[in-house]
Amino acid sequence: MEGQTGKADTGVTMGSKKRSARAREVADFKSQLENGLGGLDDLFANEERREQKREAGHDAAMRWKSCEKKNRYATRDEAEEARKWCEDRGTRGLEIYRCEYCGGWHLTSHPFE
Repeated sequence: MEGQTGKADTGVTMGSKKRSARAREVADFKSQLENGLGGLDDLFANEERREQKREAGHDAAMRWKSCEKKNRYATRDEAEEARKWCEDRGTRGLEIYRCEYCGGWHLTSHPFE
């Protein structure tokens, strides 16, 4: 989209180049630091909350991927029977593992190293 000057409008607004406007911005920033509004403590607290939210989402995704979407077997023997049943029908290379989330047993087509 073009503005009145005929140049492309990028949607980015630039601050004033006047010294008085810059001085006002600096003074506002310093007052926020002194009043605890937007200071480094807030910045670090926001970052910590963001990181905790990201980790919780990652943990939920891993639980879904490795446990919740799979069949759960109470014993290793049950899982062995299921693997044999799959092999009899053409699915080869399944591994059995104990789930760290539910404590049950699952099958996976991705072997552990």
